[in-house]
Amino acid sequence: MNRAEKAKIIDGLKERADKASIAIVTDFHGLKVAELTPLRAKLHEAGCDYQVVKNTLARKAFEEGPHVVLNEHLKYNCAVAFGYDDPVVAAKVLVEFAKKNDKFSVRYASLEGKFLEEASVKALSELPGREQLLASVLGTMNAVPQNFVSLFANVVRGMVNVLTALKDKKEA
Repeated sequence: MNRAEKAKIIDGLKERADKASIAIVTDFHGLKVAELTPLRAKLHEAGCDYQVVKNTLARKAFEEGPHVVLNEHLKYNCAVAFGYDDPVVAAKVLVEFAKKNDKFSVRYASLEGKFLEEASVKALSELPGREQLLASVLGTMNAVPQNFVSLFANVVRGMVNVLTALKDKKEA
């Protein structure tokens, strides 16, 4: 690979890393390209990128960005998954794939500049996704007005019952 090709790879990697909220480093030693294709497809569907990189090129790409904490840990063959909007999605896909393939493993990650070990990435994958959290917050927010309306309706209903009872008593 000549310098121009290396510079192009570094620039592309740096651009992805700067946009990504999470960068997860994985070990794929012993897996063939055909075995990694389903993982790439799932990550792409989830809005994530996955790239096999040379450690020296990755170090240069991460140098001045949010994921610089990964530089001292980059060793052996590795690939990096970048998650943009929801970091939980990328972690879920990778941990799920690692459970099915014993040759594949998640090594560590950088979540918005904070270093995460393998156990932390697995714990992150068990959290509910962004959509689920938004749905639960929305449900909680909707519960307050619904409760207020039902309480107000009970007060009005009680008042109507009292007035009806007074009317019936006066008629009798």
